[in-house]
Amino acid sequence: MASKDRILRQKEETRNNILGAAYDIVKEEGWNGLSMRKIADRIEYTAPIIYEYFSNKEAILEELTDKGFVKLTKELQVAIDKFEKPEDQLEAMWMTYWDFAFTNTELYQLMFGVQMTCCAQRCSAQEGPYKLFTHVIAEVMKDSNPSQDIIKQKYFTFFSVIHGLIAINIINKSDILETINAQILKDAIGGIIKSIQ
Repeated sequence: MASKDRILRQKEETRNNILGAAYDIVKEEGWNGLSMRKIADRIEYTAPIIYEYFSNKEAILEELTDKGFVKLTKELQVAIDKFEKPEDQLEAMWMTYWDFAFTNTELYQLMFGVQMTCCAQRCSAQEGPYKLFTHVIAEVMKDSNPSQDIIKQKYFTFFSVIHGLIAINIINKSDILETINAQILKDAIGGIIKSIQ
């Protein structure tokens, strides 16, 4: 039994090493620089070993996307837990979302298709952030008894503005844009929250 546990731990460690190497390569060279050969070279394995764990590069991208959504969901839950009022929770969540995008830029690009093809359609964890946001939006709007369609519409209003600002900043990095967008972000979040209360 102990040897089976050790083998499972080693397999999981190798799997995580592959994902870590892939992400490190992407941080250095961008998503176009990622290849199975480079991953193998980075962790000093042969390419066939990599294929034992992941059938192709797309499988690695899907796994990283999943991990990104899990991480984002956890960070959003931490933001929710810091506040009692749903309006404050919602603002904290979108600020956390913004911070996540720039702290984990490469993951964000993969998760949401900024300057690349995204894998979110095949990712079960992508629903996590959406469910948290729509739950809190429903709480903010509870006095008006909104339908699920209205809650969804409000979520996509937030998402469109904030994701748009993030994409602009990722594509056109600039200190001036960063300062302006920080204020636009706060104004947008505050304005949308006021409109749904």
